[in-house]
Amino acid sequence: MSACLVCGCERSAPLFTATDRLYRITAKEFAVVRCQECGLARLDPQPAAGELRRYYPENYWFAPDESAAGRMAEAYRRLVLRDHVRFVAQALGGGRARGLLLDVGCGGGLFLGMMRERGYRVAGLDFSPEAAAMAWKRQQAPAVCGDLAHAPLGAGSFAGITMFHVLEHVHDPRAYLVAARELLAPDGRLVVQVPNAASWQFRLLGRRWSGVDVPRHLFDFRDCDVERLLEACGMAVVRRKYFSLRDNPAGLASSVAPGLDPMARRVRRVAESAGARLAKDLAYFALAAAALPFTLAEAAFRAGSTVMIEARKR
Repeated sequence: MSACLVCGCERSAPLFTATDRLYRITAKEFAVVRCQECGLARLDPQPAAGELRRYYPENYWFAPDESAAGRMAEAYRRLVLRDHVRFVAQALGGGRARGLLLDVGCGGGLFLGMMRERGYRVAGLDFSPEAAAMAWKRQQAPAVCGDLAHAPLGAGSFAGITMFHVLEHVHDPRAYLVAARELLAPDGRLVVQVPNAASWQFRLLGRRWSGVDVPRHLFDFRDCDVERLLEACGMAVVRRKYFSLRDNPAGLASSVAPGLDPMARRVRRVAESAGARLAKDLAYFALAAAALPFTLAEAAFRAGSTVMIEARKR
């Protein structure tokens, strides 16, 4: 049994067992435990690096094709990513910060492309060489394949670093935060987003909540867990945001009907006619739209299903 990432306590209690509801890559059951000291939930035991890689499909990241449906998907993604763009632009001083912005876990680079269109100098980092290549090709965003904790990047060279849904996937989130602090300029900003296990969705749905995403999510962070880690790594929290138009309503829809999730169907290469694909997509987006009032309400009470945190060096 491993020690708690946040407080170091070696005592934990079983919470539940769960399996891969979304992508169905494995039928294996995984145990989620909760630290008896601070309450952080995590997989225990956690899959080793080699095993964990097998649970990620090759096309895990978003990369629309050139079809009409693909263009519509990208247009939708651009719409719902606007609040991420606004949050980061505000963190960077509304355009006054002119240094590089590094997006860790950049995937196909759409966020970086949108920031580049606003005049920011951008760079991306991702585990997948295919994702990094797609970011270069589709978004003209320089991106490389690598691990932030060991990336050969210059200390103090970034005005901003973003990590959207990254920390819950890595074995040593503390190493990522330490590396980010070293890479930031003195007045730089770090923006971190994770699923929030202090949300109403997790309390209501438990193992069926999409934010658990066993076995790819090694940790089920609450907002307070991330803040404690940031402070331990020499960072100070500036502000928080508990609502994401991209993630919160869609996350609830995927929890209720994982078989309708468009990306999960693409990853699993579900055989379906054009008509069936359209019908399922419309049903999924109707669910997400119906989830909007609930997700806005939980966010208003600081219990949204994601939390986005801006931090600076102390």
